Amino acid sequence: MTGASPQVCEPVTTSGTIAVMNLHAQIDGLAVRLSRTATGEAQGVRSAVPQGAALIDLLNLRGHLLGRVADYERAAELAERLVHVAPEDGTALLARARSRATLHRFAEAAADLSAAGRSGADATALDAERAVILQALGCHADAMALIRTAAERKSSFTTLGALAVLQADRGEVTEAERLFDEARSHYQGTSPFPLAQLDFRRGVMWHREGDIEAARSCYEAARCRVPRYVPALGHLAELELLSGSAHTAVELLRPLTRSSDDPEYAAHLATALHTVGRVHEAKQWRERAAARYDELVLRHPEAYADHAADFWLGVGADTGRGLELALQNLAFRQTHRAQALFQRAVLAQNRVAQTAP
Repeated sequence: MTGASPQVCEPVTTSGTIAVMNLHAQIDGLAVRLSRTATGEAQGVRSAVPQGAALIDLLNLRGHLLGRVADYERAAELAERLVHVAPEDGTALLARARSRATLHRFAEAAADLSAAGRSGADATALDAERAVILQALGCHADAMALIRTAAERKSSFTTLGALAVLQADRGEVTEAERLFDEARSHYQGTSPFPLAQLDFRRGVMWHREGDIEAARSCYEAARCRVPRYVPALGHLAELELLSGSAHTAVELLRPLTRSSDDPEYAAHLATALHTVGRVHEAKQWRERAAARYDELVLRHPEAYADHAADFWLGVGADTGRGLELALQNLAFRQTHRAQALFQRAVLAQNRVAQTAP
């Protein structure tokens, strides 16, 4: 089954390159203003909570777009400081919930949402964040109920996009395609980021379905919107590997290993280099990815145990470590993907045991 290609020419948005430059400038400007406020009285610091929350959201956005784990960590640290100075501020609690959810600390994020609700935070915003957490935990029916309620109140780009992604996660491809198209038709902004993210998630759906050309079309659409969109470029490299174009994958991945501190791209580069016969260089990138995964699993196990398990079951070539991390990931969330990863790890470990002398 071949998916429909996104219409990359409409709607018209700001240049992705300029938008990324503006994002950097926004983050730097807010950081400077907050650092000045931090030297003032506690009351002044509390009054800066909205700016701090805005900075947290921008850091998380840049972290996703450019593959920067450091941005996620910086956002998490700032969120902790905001709640420390304004422990009953709904805006601060909501910002910390988003940041914790980004690092897959879902139980803590849910607790923050409850506290934000008691502090008078907007119910619609809280439900949107709860839906994200429920979806990540595999509670699709509960997430669907929350998003559909929001859609009944207002059929906006955001709610329709959330429904599309949820249906894609559930494997309801036909309905997801309809919703992806409907969401695009509701977009009224000028930023390229929301549309690029929508195209990327559409690509992930087709990637999982095994439709390489449909996935490629969506990833290219996201790349067209935001040329430096690291996850889209990384997934395009994966498709090149699947298609037997390892040299092209190498060219796509090299710049990502310089701009991103996420070890996923170093791991994929190691795989691509090994495929083209550059074994020594592949070994160097494999070791770099292994060290970084060990570091991230230690600091953020909920967010990186699954990615690290996938690494060790693949180019990392340590099925025992892969099984250990897959089991750890399964303890965090009992989703279909977590179970599939665990089963894959068990089978890999069994194959190693059967071939051992």
